[in-house]
Amino acid sequence: MDNIAGTKSSLTWAVHISVVVLVALWLFPTVGLFVSSFRTADQISSSGWWNALFPTEQSLTLRTASPEEQVLVDGVYVIEGNLFAGEGLSDEIDMSSWGTSSRDIGAYAPGDTAELRDGEQITVQANGNYRLQSPVEMEGGRGQRIFVTAELPPDFTLANYQQVLFSGDRTDSMTKAFFNTLTVTIPATIIPIVVAAFAAYALAWMDFAGRALLIAMVVGLLVVPLQLALIPLLKLHLGIGIGKGYLGTWLAHTGFGLPLAIYLLRNYMVGLPRDIIENARVDGATEFQIFVKIILPLSFPALASFAIFQFLWTWNDLLVAKVFLIDATGQTTVMTNQIVELLGTRGGNWEILATAAFVSIAVPLLVFFAMQKYLVRGLLAGSVK
Repeated sequence: MDNIAGTKSSLTWAVHISVVVLVALWLFPTVGLFVSSFRTADQISSSGWWNALFPTEQSLTLRTASPEEQVLVDGVYVIEGNLFAGEGLSDEIDMSSWGTSSRDIGAYAPGDTAELRDGEQITVQANGNYRLQSPVEMEGGRGQRIFVTAELPPDFTLANYQQVLFSGDRTDSMTKAFFNTLTVTIPATIIPIVVAAFAAYALAWMDFAGRALLIAMVVGLLVVPLQLALIPLLKLHLGIGIGKGYLGTWLAHTGFGLPLAIYLLRNYMVGLPRDIIENARVDGATEFQIFVKIILPLSFPALASFAIFQFLWTWNDLLVAKVFLIDATGQTTVMTNQIVELLGTRGGNWEILATAAFVSIAVPLLVFFAMQKYLVRGLLAGSVK
């Protein structure tokens, strides 16, 4: 009964579950990256992004006021204040433990008194109030360091985006890398579409010797790894003077993207009604007029489908940019390479890396959601007669 037209397959539930799993695998990391881009480094290191809306326990390194603030009270030098004051933290924070040494940051409970050097004593309360006293005058330019473990409320900041997008430091700012990526991606998407559209029309509707062989070659090029062609192509570009620049990168992306573009567009154009093309020829239309006025408008779903693939692949590319674009001054650095530099120079600054990564994927997400309705139409058209 499952094979009867109009009935649902018994495996429909499996398909639905698979779709949900695939969506979750894509959605969770993206949401996590977005949430982490607004969190501080302490929050990221202390808890996962799924706890961003809940208070988290964090370890803070704070200091008392400097010895310049000490006053003499009943023969004892005293410094009083609040550890959280001036740190942008709420006075309502309650600490769970504190310490005076990094080796044991939870040595004391709130309200305990710790013995320091030269007879000094310090008492810290749960709300951050402290009293540091000494029988002799305290010296030094900095206050006593205190390690505090406290539960902090959720905190979101735009400082990460400000540092990534508007910092003057080349290793931090991705604004220039963003425009460099656009400079590479837009022409590298348009050029193969234009060339492939002409080639696909010729292979679909024009009769000439060797057409079947050319189609077979296009299909064969789909399985050729681009890594095999990188070094020979770079030598060719250097030989004719277009290596290590935008032009060489555009041509490289065009060459690597043409097989898929021609294959996709040719399959779509073959499925168009033959009567329309033949009637246009009978009416005296040239091949160019048929292509421009009939084929291109009808092939828009396929063109948009390939444009999505090419744009996403070019925007997220690192290998081709490393080979054909990177220069010594970094003036043509793209976003993917900029993120690699952040990984190499910043190490554990995950808030900066998360922000830079989300800035990098924001544009592909907008392009995909804006044109997703054409994606399936372009891929499936021509597959069923």
